[in-house]
Amino acid sequence: MPSIPYQRTPDDCFLDLPGYPWQAAYTNKLPALDGLRMHYLDEGPRNAPVTWLCLHGNPAWSYLYRRMIPIFLAAGHRVIAPDLPGFGKSDKPMAIQQHTFSWHRQVLLEFVEELDLKNVNLVVQDWGGLLGLTLPMEAPTRYRGLLVMNTYLATAEGSLPDGFVEWRNMCRNRPDFSIGRLFSRGNPHMASAECAAYDAPFPDPSYRAGTLAFPEMLPDHMGADGVDVSRRAKHFWAHGWSGYSMMAIGEKDPVFTPQVMEELRSCIRNCPEPLRIPKGGHFVQEFGEQIAIEALQKLT
Repeated sequence: MPSIPYQRTPDDCFLDLPGYPWQAAYTNKLPALDGLRMHYLDEGPRNAPVTWLCLHGNPAWSYLYRRMIPIFLAAGHRVIAPDLPGFGKSDKPMAIQQHTFSWHRQVLLEFVEELDLKNVNLVVQDWGGLLGLTLPMEAPTRYRGLLVMNTYLATAEGSLPDGFVEWRNMCRNRPDFSIGRLFSRGNPHMASAECAAYDAPFPDPSYRAGTLAFPEMLPDHMGADGVDVSRRAKHFWAHGWSGYSMMAIGEKDPVFTPQVMEELRSCIRNCPEPLRIPKGGHFVQEFGEQIAIEALQKLT
């Protein structure tokens, strides 16, 4: 049994999710998990020429990639989409203190090694980027491409984006905010059942230590957990990266704005002009079909 106190969302919370037909896969073999169960999708042939590793952020889960996954699969590729501990169908540590930058990063590093992923196109947004952008430098030969969407590298070299500070303050003041309502405000084209799917992992507030922890986890000063590794990652992307790159920007994102994203793009070697999604907000994957189609052209 895990020594980490946790909650496990009942399976019936995930019944009849629109646009999410895939078989659940689980692992509890990662040392950092200490026996906790981590959910992920693993679709497509194991010997595919490209594996798309899709990392979500807070307060989302792998459901966020449902518009992109079918396009990658139709190309004959493999898709891996994990749920971070505390989110989606993964077990949810109940202590906010369990959720640290280093712990979540270690889980992802071990996950990539456990599945022995190769020929990886890394797909990141939000915390999927804050964590995920620090992975390839540890095993560069596993990665061939990068698709980066609204996210950030937390190097503590300047003040945090104003939009993120506002988001963090909102989370402090309203820790029980409706996740489904958050998605509906930023994505009016979504059906109500799709918005509700983002609330599904959290039947009551006791499941939400992760959504409380992540806004406070972002490294914002020298010595903070994650700053040193983020600075190493910035150097890697500028000087050590030799793979394909693509950026997609949701232009209505108030958290990581187009200006913030352009600053990030300048740090990624040979990253071309971004694909701009005029109606896209922070969770730009909700316009993912267009992004996935262009990613197939630019990253394969």
